[in-house]
Amino acid sequence: MPVPILCLDEYLRQFAQRFRHELSKPQYQYFVIVLLGLMLCEGRRTLQGLLRQIADGPSLAGLSRFLSQAPGLAADVVEVWLAHFREEMQPEVAAEVQRQRREQPKRQGRPKLPVVTGYLIGDDSTIEKRKGKKMEGLGRHHSTTQDKRVRGHNLVESLYVLLGRRCPLAPQLYRQPPVCAAEGVPFASKIDLMETVIRTFEPVAGTVTHVLLDTWYSAKRHGLAARERGFLITSGLKSNRWLRVEDPAAPQGWIWQRLSDYTAQLSANDYIQVKWPKGEEDVYVHVVTTRVRKLYSCQVVIVRQSLDAPVSQARYWARSRSGGVASDAALAYCRALGHRSPLC
Repeated sequence: MPVPILCLDEYLRQFAQRFRHELSKPQYQYFVIVLLGLMLCEGRRTLQGLLRQIADGPSLAGLSRFLSQAPGLAADVVEVWLAHFREEMQPEVAAEVQRQRREQPKRQGRPKLPVVTGYLIGDDSTIEKRKGKKMEGLGRHHSTTQDKRVRGHNLVESLYVLLGRRCPLAPQLYRQPPVCAAEGVPFASKIDLMETVIRTFEPVAGTVTHVLLDTWYSAKRHGLAARERGFLITSGLKSNRWLRVEDPAAPQGWIWQRLSDYTAQLSANDYIQVKWPKGEEDVYVHVVTTRVRKLYSCQVVIVRQSLDAPVSQARYWARSRSGGVASDAALAYCRALGHRSPLC
C-alpha cells in the first residue's frame, strides 16, 4: 500500500533533516521520496517501483529530472554526512581515550599513549545492467558473483569504520578507456580513484587511520599516499608476488623469491598460533619484514588455517612496518567489517 511522505519514520525524518539546508524545497521532497521508496520497495528498485510506494507522489518525469540534472548535490550531501559523522564520533573518541588511560596497568616508565584506530576500507563492485543502453558509464566488467564479465557499472567504494560505527564514502564510477573516449571524459584507473580517496579523506581528529585494501589495490602509489598522510596500510597479496629473501650465498646477500615458494619452505616452527577475530578459530601466522617487488618495504603476513592444509590455501597480506602488532594488523580487515569478506 502506498505511504504518504508525511508518514515518515522518526529516524528517517531526523536523517533527512540533516540535509535540509543543502536542498531547495522541491529537491528536498524528491530526496525524501527516493529514501522512503528505497526502504519500502520490495521489488525491482526502478523509478516506477519507487513511485509506486509513495501516495500522491510526483510524476515519473520529475523524479527522472531530479536524478539526472542535480548530480552536483551529491558532493554537498556527502560533505554534510561526513561532517555530521565526525562531529558525532568526536566525543566517543575522547571517551575511548579516557577509558584506555584509566584501564592501563600501573608500571614503571612512560605510559603508553592511547590509540583509537579507524579503518578506511576500499574495494570495487560490479552492478549488472541487462537492459541498459544509454546509461552513462556502461561497460563490460568482471562480476565475482557470476564469475564472468557482464554489462553494467563498476563502482569504486570506500567505507570508514570507527569504534563499531560505519560511514560510507561517496562511490566513484570507474569507466574503461573506450567508454571514456566515447563520452569525452578523462580516463582514471581504479588505482587512481583509490589513491584520490586516500589523499583526500579526512578522519576523525585524534585517531589513527588504517587503510585496508584487497589484492587488486596492492600498488606502490597507495603505500606512498598512506605514508604521506601518516596512515597505516594493509593490502592483500597474491601468491605470485616476489619478495626479497636473505641468502648469504648470493652475491648481493639476498634473492627474489616467489611468495608461494617462500611459504612452501617454511617449517611448523616458523608459525605462531593465534585466534581469528571472527569465529574464534585458531590460525597460524608467519610474519617477515622484507621488500615486495614493485611494492614497498613492508611486513608480509602469511595466514594458514592449518599446517596440514595445502600451501595453495594460504592467504597473504602486506602491511606498513610501523605501529601495532603484525598479526592483529593482518586480521584487521575482518575485525573492522565484522563478517567474512573476500580477504578473509
